[in-house]
Amino acid sequence: MIPKEILKKVKRIEIQTRGVVNDVFSGEYHSVFKGRGMEFSEVREYQLGDDVRTIDWNVTARMGRPFVKIFEEERELTVILLVDVSSSGEFGTVQQMKGEIAAEICALLAFSAIKNNDKVGLVIFTDEVEKFVAPKKGKSHVLRVVREILYHRPKGRGTNIGKALQFLSHITHRRAVVFLVSDFINTDYEKALQIANRRHDIIAISITDPRERELPNVGFIELEDAETGETFLLDTTDPAVRRDIAVRSKENALMREKLFRSIQVDHIDISTQQSYIEPLIRFFRMRAKRFR
Repeated sequence: MIPKEILKKVKRIEIQTRGVVNDVFSGEYHSVFKGRGMEFSEVREYQLGDDVRTIDWNVTARMGRPFVKIFEEERELTVILLVDVSSSGEFGTVQQMKGEIAAEICALLAFSAIKNNDKVGLVIFTDEVEKFVAPKKGKSHVLRVVREILYHRPKGRGTNIGKALQFLSHITHRRAVVFLVSDFINTDYEKALQIANRRHDIIAISITDPRERELPNVGFIELEDAETGETFLLDTTDPAVRRDIAVRSKENALMREKLFRSIQVDHIDISTQQSYIEPLIRFFRMRAKRFR
């Protein structure tokens, strides 16, 4: 039986997200994804004003004049939430843990999807894939998805994004919109991400905490790696120590951003110290302009 506190959390998140979805977010979602689930219909001769990206080069070469592909919008999209629930999500120094923010973002995306009559599926992972909920429509299904994220008790502590992306390729052969929600404290997932992004429309949502980027001067502190359990003592009075942590954090963020750009994966950076609503809406508006 699901504990009452989890059901209360689900209800609270539903109420919180309902207003945002109804007032602003569903429109942004629809403008971005309404034309991304497309299927090929036919080819016709190029006309002035056609998007050159739709030119069918094979037909153009055969016919000796330019032809473009015509696509029709599919009646529905499949949205997959690929959610990292590893132990590093149990960290937050502002108001909420990273994992709590991840659950709320997923709820917002899921409610936006069903308002657009799309299917929603869920993959929960740590260093193993721990839960899969097949894509379906409807409010009751979305509430189940949110409950699963909140109620799930991870078996693993670590993170294996590559394994989760490989699992994704096995469960869905149809193109899907995939929100990969993680703090990306992981390595060796680049190839799997590149392969998955060829088939699906992957959007990476990274969730970070300010104390992962910069430590205050608070003397000696004992830190524990949430994913390995390793503990170590750190002297935060030493400026060189604080500077080294800040530099390494910035380098990791830049490398991650460079990877996403190089394989054309869209990225939304969320911090626990600010509202996630504005970064999401800003991203969707920017993306909507790109596909107009």
